[in-house]
Amino acid sequence: MAELSGTDQVVVVVGAGLAGAQCALKLRQGGWRGRIVLVGEEPRAPYDRPPLSKDVLLGKADATTLDIDYDELGVELLLGRRATGLAPGVLHTDAGELTYDALVIATGAVPRALPGADRAHLLHTLDDALALRALLRPGRRLVLVGAGWIGAEVATAARQAGCEVTVVEAGPAPLPGALPVEVGSAMAAWYAEAGIGLRCGVGVEAVEPGAVRLADGSHLAADEVVVGIGARPATGWLAGSGVELDATGAVVVDGRLRTNLPGVLAVGDCVSYPSARAGGRLAVQHWDHALQSGEAAAAAVLGADAPAYDPVPYFWSEQFGRMVQYAGRHAEGDRLVWRGSPQDASWAVLWLRDGVPSALLTVDRPRDLTQGRKLIERGTALDPARAADPEVPLKAAVR
Repeated sequence: MAELSGTDQVVVVVGAGLAGAQCALKLRQGGWRGRIVLVGEEPRAPYDRPPLSKDVLLGKADATTLDIDYDELGVELLLGRRATGLAPGVLHTDAGELTYDALVIATGAVPRALPGADRAHLLHTLDDALALRALLRPGRRLVLVGAGWIGAEVATAARQAGCEVTVVEAGPAPLPGALPVEVGSAMAAWYAEAGIGLRCGVGVEAVEPGAVRLADGSHLAADEVVVGIGARPATGWLAGSGVELDATGAVVVDGRLRTNLPGVLAVGDCVSYPSARAGGRLAVQHWDHALQSGEAAAAAVLGADAPAYDPVPYFWSEQFGRMVQYAGRHAEGDRLVWRGSPQDASWAVLWLRDGVPSALLTVDRPRDLTQGRKLIERGTALDPARAADPEVPLKAAVR
């Protein structure tokens, strides 16, 4: 796409979250001389989402606006404008058409709703967080559906606000799908320590006035219900556009984040990209990926000579007074190595594939995370016995 360099050329970035904002920023910083138009569905300027379930819910922040001066950069912000369709060279929105020479899709993901739970709250936008915060008062009975990353963080904030909290998880342990049962089970004790009820292995049948009915027929009293059962790519507006989507609705891109349509790229939570490191395609819905993919797409538009996009995935979660961090991507069949015990104040687990670390989860062990992330990046083989010793730095466990 190196031919796109004139001052009369237009790049439209649709989606004003972190990935879209980062792409616009890096385009201008990288030397793009033409127009940059950043289109956002929400009326607010681009903001950071991780603090919504942390500082915003806890009342430590009322806004998380990204520190970017769009006027100084010459980036046109079109807010409160929803994408409705795509044709060659034209983005359709609910406020009219926008022509483009290059388009970057950055519409992210939206929370999955629980069927029949119209009374339940979802946490996705700043307005969602502010509205939920106003309801978190001492003595209020809160039921959270889903013991995932967001569920644990909301439970932490609600408990600190004095709410009576119960978390319901259909899976056998917290974080099903994300972590093996034996690792997720190690985190179950955190709920009890915080005075939070945890019901695993049972689904929600219905959300009723003042209660949640579970699949086993039991009821949980609830003044408020929050649903956190994952997210799906926000790509419904691309129907009929010709952009290739996978079975989950994610935009299929190549190693430079290009779609199957000329001049159209995609970034952030809505994409599926090829990963040689993982041995397949990855869809990552986390902050670090949004940041890095936004920059990588800008480089692709600018025609920069860059390697295929394939970073070590990384995310973090602050829950129950602990910092949980994860790097890499483990797979079934990888060898699980414990570094310490879940009963310890800090511990970690490492996944090895043919002796090489594929992923690492740490609980209050930042040094392990820093060293492990580099080892995953380099594909460095480790001695399993030394890697299992929490007193041995991971970099000293190299074979």
